[in-house]
This record gives sequence, structure tokens and C-alpha cells, in this order.
Amino acid sequence: MRTAPSNTEEDAVVTAALAGDESAFATVVERHRRELHVHCYRMLGSFEEAEDLVQETFLRAWRRRETFEGGTLFRAWLYKIATNACIDHSRHRARSISSFADIPWLQPYPDRLLDQVAPSDAEPDAVVVGRETIELAFLAVIQMLPPKQRAVLILRDVLEWPAAETAGALDMTVASANSALQRARATVREQRPARPATQPSEVERDLLRRLIDAHEKADVAAAVALMREDIRITMPPLPMRFDGLAAVESLLQDGLSGPGHWLLTPTRANRMPAAATYLRPYGETEFKAFKLDVLRIEDGVVAEITTFGHSLFPQFGLPPVHPGHEDGLTASQP
Repeated sequence: MRTAPSNTEEDAVVTAALAGDESAFATVVERHRRELHVHCYRMLGSFEEAEDLVQETFLRAWRRRETFEGGTLFRAWLYKIATNACIDHSRHRARSISSFADIPWLQPYPDRLLDQVAPSDAEPDAVVVGRETIELAFLAVIQMLPPKQRAVLILRDVLEWPAAETAGALDMTVASANSALQRARATVREQRPARPATQPSEVERDLLRRLIDAHEKADVAAAVALMREDIRITMPPLPMRFDGLAAVESLLQDGLSGPGHWLLTPTRANRMPAAATYLRPYGETEFKAFKLDVLRIEDGVVAEITTFGHSLFPQFGLPPVHPGHEDGLTASQP
């Protein structure tokens, strides 16, 4: 557990950092690394790009340390720098987004890392990472927004910053910031699917277990029975989309009966149930990391599956090779 520094200790470290003490600077910014990473992730939708932008934030903060006006607002100052760094990065993206289903850079975020942002005695004003502010559908929709609209929405509705503070951070007038917020909220209301429950339910956990069982047994009928009629599967960054039970059933028929034996372990991403999939090709002895499926569940059935590659398995605490259930490894519960 982190120990809360006293205000005097905190002020002394910040003062030393801003005076050019690199060690003190590293100490004070590291306290905010995970929450800034989550913030950049919301801004960008990419776990890996968020890592780069946190580093860019710390670099900009070091170079511009003389611009900090002092007081107790060091954390807010870092958020301002991070937000503008993400806006600059977003403007350099080559593609414009017209549909929330077309976000090739979208990546999942492990729940075990989101849990690190929970408020502590050291950071009582840290924002709890609620499901409604980190789910994939929300992130995908806000990627459609112009960068400043996205920033205003996150600062106001997620971080709960006052209008004046938000406008100041983004070099906008309060009126223009409020106008941007209203336009952003309207887009989110129009494009976002129904909002999920704030906490995972036993129904979701049971549904995930049944889907895993069907997948491992290559039982397409059992898997399809757990899905909504208008289910959708997407696979960023691949431009592939499967809509409806007929298309998904065909996809499963080809996938589950094909390359070898499947093994799945439950996990969680973006406060949603997920399954990490391993494949043991025929003739081989090892289950190797294959993909990660994140589920959106509505009314007790699977409404959407977003399938990602296995590149982020280490961040989920998942091994690249699974020894298999028969070797005594118990899958971690979501």
C-alpha cells in the first residue's frame, strides 16, 4: 500500500523537481503515471500509444517546468500537458473516422492495471475508473470526435473538471468549451450503444464460462445460442466485421473446427468480461497465445465481441504459452 506523503513533503519534492532535480522530478511524476496512462488511453483508444504519450508528457513537463505556477495543482498541470500532447498526436493521424466500428488502432486495457488508479490516501482526488468511462464502445465513439471536443468531454464528464479550468487547459473560452461539450455529448448519445451495468454480474461471469466451454469443445451451436440475433464481431486493426448470427455462425464453423485445439482462460478488459485464447495446432504440444475476445453483454446474451491479437498478453499477466488445464494451471477468475 502506498504511504501518503505529508503536504510539506510533497511540496518539498515538487519544489526540488521544478528547480531542476531530475531524481525529485522522476519521483513526483511517477506517482501519476498510471492515471495519466489511463487518461491518454481514453484520449487515443490505444494502450501502446498511451505509453508513448505519457513519456511525451513527462518530457514536456520537464522542459516546461518553469511554467508551473506552484501551489497544489501539480497533478492538474500534468493532466493539462498530457491532454494537449494527445490532441497534437491525434491531429497527425492520417485517417478520419466516420463510424465507431472503424477504429483500427483500438486496443484493450487490462482491468488489473485499471485497479491501480483507485484513490488512495496519497491521491484522494484520483478518479475511480468506472465501467461507463472505459468500455470499448465509449472509447470507439469518442474517437469520432474532433480532438478538442474529445478532450473537453473527458475533462468535464470523466474527470469532472469545472468549465473554467477545462477552458484554461485547452486555451479556449468558457463559452467555446461549453459549446464543444454539448456537441460531444450529442454525438455520444447518438452513436453509443446501450450503457452496461456499472459492475460485472454473475450472469456475465456465467455467460463467459459457457462461451469458453463451447469454444473449447468446438460446439458452434452452443456458442451461437449465447448470442444476440444482431451480434457483431470486429477485429481491429483488421478491417473485418461480421454482423448477425448467420455471419458469425459461419465464422465460428470455419474457426473452431479448423487449426487445432483451443484453450481459453477468463480475464477482464475495460471493465468487461474477456477471454484469452490459446491454440495448440494439430501435431504440436504447446498452447500458444492466439487472441483476446472482449465481450459486450446485454440482457443476458452476447451483443458484441471485439477480437484483438495477443500482443498485450503480458500486460494482462498472461503467459505466451499455456501448459493446459490438464497440467494443473487454474485459469484466473475475472
